[in-house]
Amino acid sequence: MDPSDPICPLCLRPIPPGVPQSVHHLVPRLKGGAKGPTVLMHQICHKEIHATLTEAELARDYSTPEALRAHPRLATFAAWVAKRPPSFTSKVPGARRRR
Repeated sequence: MDPSDPICPLCLRPIPPGVPQSVHHLVPRLKGGAKGPTVLMHQICHKEIHATLTEAELARDYSTPEALRAHPRLATFAAWVAKRPPSFTSKVPGARRRR
């Protein structure tokens, strides 16, 4: 791991090159965030965010990395995944949210 690797804002692990990653819009594109701020994160962390929260919840209450880390399910997930190497991938644990 290179100390210059970006840090995932959810699990706070480094994101080395070649690790599955994606860009998360802090305000969902469908809720007016198309040109808004984005953060680079592990793909597994990004999938967990969208498995946990609706677009409306993200726009209304969880539009910062700090707010995302404070969500109970995401905090539990972040603590769990933080114990894994940065290259760890898995299916998103837990039930998908109901719409």
